[in-house]
Amino acid sequence: MSQAHDGIAGAAGATVAQAKFASALTFDHLPHAVVERIKTCVLDTLGCCLFGATQPSVRLLAQMAAGEDSGGDAIVMGTAQRASASMAAMVNATAAHSFQLDEIHIQATLHPGSAALPAVLALAQTSGAPPRSGRDVITALVAGYETALRTGMAARGSIFTRGYHNQGATGALAAAVAGGRLLGLDPLQMQHALGIAGSQAAGLMAVQEGAMAKSFHCGRASQSGVYAAKLAALGYTGIPQVLEEPYGGFLSTVAIPAQCDGGILAAGLGERWETLNVGYKPAPASNGSVSAMTALDTIMREHGLEHGQIERMTAWVSSNTLGHCGWEYTRDKVQGVLAAQMNLRYGLAVMALEREATAAQFAPDRLFAPETMALLPRIHVEHEPKYDGHGGIYRVACRLQVQTRDGRRHETEVLFRKGSNEDPMSPDELRRKFLGLASPVLGQSRTAAVVALVDRLEHLADTTELTALLSST
Repeated sequence: MSQAHDGIAGAAGATVAQAKFASALTFDHLPHAVVERIKTCVLDTLGCCLFGATQPSVRLLAQMAAGEDSGGDAIVMGTAQRASASMAAMVNATAAHSFQLDEIHIQATLHPGSAALPAVLALAQTSGAPPRSGRDVITALVAGYETALRTGMAARGSIFTRGYHNQGATGALAAAVAGGRLLGLDPLQMQHALGIAGSQAAGLMAVQEGAMAKSFHCGRASQSGVYAAKLAALGYTGIPQVLEEPYGGFLSTVAIPAQCDGGILAAGLGERWETLNVGYKPAPASNGSVSAMTALDTIMREHGLEHGQIERMTAWVSSNTLGHCGWEYTRDKVQGVLAAQMNLRYGLAVMALEREATAAQFAPDRLFAPETMALLPRIHVEHEPKYDGHGGIYRVACRLQVQTRDGRRHETEVLFRKGSNEDPMSPDELRRKFLGLASPVLGQSRTAAVVALVDRLEHLADTTELTALLSST
């Protein structure tokens, strides 16, 4: 039997277990901390959707959707456009992931809200559907987060190693389960929703060098989730044991079976809440780049260094970070802004030169700035084996050494990214982030109204008022 036919150790019955959990989950079962975390995730993701709507790549997608769609009631956020639930989910989810600012669960390597929230809100706006309360939305999102995050964790980083993009793969599961819970799927229907969505898993990681298609993976995952939930509600069937199937199943195909831990798939469902381990992004860059930039900022501040004093920088990172964002930043590889956002060397260069990492540092006209290109040859990235393993908790860690022109060496280590549970962003920082992303699109008064509604999301009898605010008109 070839490796492709090997079973996933400990995974037997996992699809059924996840389906039963998701379909039975109620708001009353959710701890207060989980409700509050999901509300923060909702606000953060909405900010990313709204800012993403301004990006040229998302505008192209919205243009394509307008030409193909036959109409619908779901809002394409940040615009006056409306679309079918599937098309709106696709555009909004692409927008959410378009500028590398969306929340993330490090061990699962997944931005769950970017795929799940657009699917849930689009389905909630379906013509003729009953009103969906804030509690309905919260419960649906938690169901999607908990099941998809465990699937990503079970893969133990091997989806990325295989060359697939987690957002396009496990993202489809998050959207399908969240959408299915909103529609009230029973356990068997939820099982088939997982099977349908798992069949749509896709996304090639070579997009990290700048292709617009990276964020489109998230859009298609959300759209697949909408299709999966709606089809399953009609009795359409998918792969019954999609997660654990030894040939052509989800983990046996998009992950590396020998590296997977199938026991994680259903472990602690309803008792241990992985939703609480979702963190937030303070800068529009890959997580490994954020850790490295934090390390450099610390060294330069503590020792009063200017960029002209730096002779050499060396960052030691995990194998995941090395492959994901440690590659050489050269003109022939860089297709666009995404490449700079994904590249650790570029991030270190702009942090050294400009002492901050905001949208301005990743503008299209800055990608090949002469001073940046001149500094890049002095930046080196090496593998640090101690950051591998450990369940992926040190995946974005960085040990950075700066050597100055006068021979001094300064070194520091950042084990956890700013915005993670270990080094969290404050509620005020997260709110400022949302205001900065949403206000230019909605205006200050509408943005403040969104904040107020999300703050009391669990008390909304109908989420229509919230979704209406997300339009530009």
